[in-house]
Amino acid sequence: MDNTDNLFHPSLEAAVMKLDPEDGEQIIDYFKTHALLTREKAPKSLLPTAPPPQTPNLTSTTAANQPSSPAGATGAFQVNPLPSSSSSHERRDKHSRRRRGERKARSTSDLLSLGMESQVDVSRLDLRVGRILSARVHPLAEAMIVQEVDMGENSSRTVVSKVGQEAKPEELQGSLAVLLCNVKACKLKGVVSQARLLCCCISDDCVELLVPPTGSTPGDRVTFLNYPGEPDKELQSKEKVWELLQPDLQVDGRGVANYKGCSFEVKGKGLCRAPSLTNCIIR
Repeated sequence: MDNTDNLFHPSLEAAVMKLDPEDGEQIIDYFKTHALLTREKAPKSLLPTAPPPQTPNLTSTTAANQPSSPAGATGAFQVNPLPSSSSSHERRDKHSRRRRGERKARSTSDLLSLGMESQVDVSRLDLRVGRILSARVHPLAEAMIVQEVDMGENSSRTVVSKVGQEAKPEELQGSLAVLLCNVKACKLKGVVSQARLLCCCISDDCVELLVPPTGSTPGDRVTFLNYPGEPDKELQSKEKVWELLQPDLQVDGRGVANYKGCSFEVKGKGLCRAPSLTNCIIR
């Protein structure tokens, strides 16, 4: 036989000869010729190739190049396998899920903050009655007055306010007023103010103190019948609660202070009013 003998197993030739003793040899020669032509036309990449060279034992070779282990050490040096592509895909998927989770959490927090903003009402303001113990013109600003106010606490609070150029400090001394007490303390022209004095105002030149009802004492809470609830411990500047509420704080045509039509009230004592102004804002 020619060089195509190795393409046919002896048992295959025997089977062909048994099935067709007369023409078996011709059939086998035909298949051998066809197989040889197919081999010559086939791409080299499809032809059988020599077995790859024996890969050296990486573990033993590496171990041989390493310094000798201390006495009593056991085990060969092992090369860590490279991470599989599936592990990389898993990490990318996990990172992507984490990012999506962050966006979802962020959008949820945005919705919550919008919900809080829509629920802002006057009950968050800590409004209390105070008595002005002393008043003096601010040393660095003639339009401002520095007052020491009794709020029914262990010590008085310093309050810096702008009550108009017509106001005289000596006339304010001993007066009862309504103050916003849970604002964050801030420095105004170098003097720290610890509360906000509420005034009725038509213009910068026409300002009056908002007056609590007769019989009020320092520390009395000013509340609103339609807006129950406890005030914030301290108003956060980033929430701008005062800025959101202030446009709805007004004095009506009867001179009564109100928030959206609900009166400023000291329970059991009466309503807060402007001394003479009507239909004006409260600031």
